[in-house]
Amino acid sequence: MPNSYLIFDFGADEQNAQQARHKLEGWKQGFRLGDKLTIKFERDQALPDEENKAEEIEAASKEPAGEAKRGAKKKSPTKGGKSKESGNAEENSAGNVRLIIRLNFSDHEKLSLQRWLDRIPAEEPFKAVDARIVRHNDPDFATTNQLFEELA
Repeated sequence: MPNSYLIFDFGADEQNAQQARHKLEGWKQGFRLGDKLTIKFERDQALPDEENKAEEIEAASKEPAGEAKRGAKKKSPTKGGKSKESGNAEENSAGNVRLIIRLNFSDHEKLSLQRWLDRIPAEEPFKAVDARIVRHNDPDFATTNQLFEELA
């Protein structure tokens, strides 16, 4: 049986999304689900990345040509650390977080699949958010499957 997907839109609530991830990881380990339950996040963070790239280009253009290479190596870990921290703050305020869960049960595990499809949206961190179930025969399945494979 092909995969089924659960998509939860947490909006800008990164903390609630991380609580949901923690709960899913606990279930995955406790019930020995292994590769039957896979989790990926989709975050809208185009603006913070563009701003960080613009800052790096601006800083590189201000330095002399010989110092740009040396300065970039020395400053990039520090600057990268600051970018991640500021990026997380910006994600909390403006980023949109979607949690995509892939359930990959075989044909003889139909009952287990149905139980997980019923259980996950009914639990606490998932109740308050918009949920969508995409099964293998839905028209959106191909795009959802492609999106899931593209996410890191």
